[in-house]
Amino acid sequence: MSRYKITDQHGLNFLTLTVVDWVDLFIRKSYKDILIESLQFCQKEKGLAVYAYIIMSSHLHLIADATGEIPLSDILRDFKKYTSRQILNEIENGGYESRREWMLHRFAYRGHQSPGKRQYQLWQSDNHPIELYTLPVIAQKIDYLHNNSVVEGWVVQPEHYLYSSASNYVLGTGLLDVKVIDIPMSWEGYVQGG
Repeated sequence: MSRYKITDQHGLNFLTLTVVDWVDLFIRKSYKDILIESLQFCQKEKGLAVYAYIIMSSHLHLIADATGEIPLSDILRDFKKYTSRQILNEIENGGYESRREWMLHRFAYRGHQSPGKRQYQLWQSDNHPIELYTLPVIAQKIDYLHNNSVVEGWVVQPEHYLYSSASNYVLGTGLLDVKVIDIPMSWEGYVQGG
């Protein structure tokens, strides 16, 4: 059972979707591309609005809300279910995966430990939502999210990491269309010093 609940299903939330046991799953392009394609589908068909995102090796950070009738919790549930099936299929039947046996064993172990006794469990059950109310907190979360790839040493500038919305904010384009939040210049010092 999840300890964290999305209290406002159509409000702006900072979310963290994490692979069970923090498995570094998203080091392969094919798995990250499955997430991007599914997010695009959720944007187009389910009313998911993405304001910022980054795919890290074991988790996905999102700043998002639900703009249509479908609650955010339901969109995330469907996203996790679909991406789990697609990624597990890619692990089992796709290209070269040196960690295939180990990962399937981890996901099977977690699946059997879950309340539903599933064959596999890829995602942790909760999304660790943090509802965002004020511009300073939104700015801090966007800054934190975008700088994850720099902190990890993957890139020197956040906008250079392909699987992030930092390029949307700096260059105006990226893999995924996002609703860029205009952060007034007066918050720039707060974000950088944050």
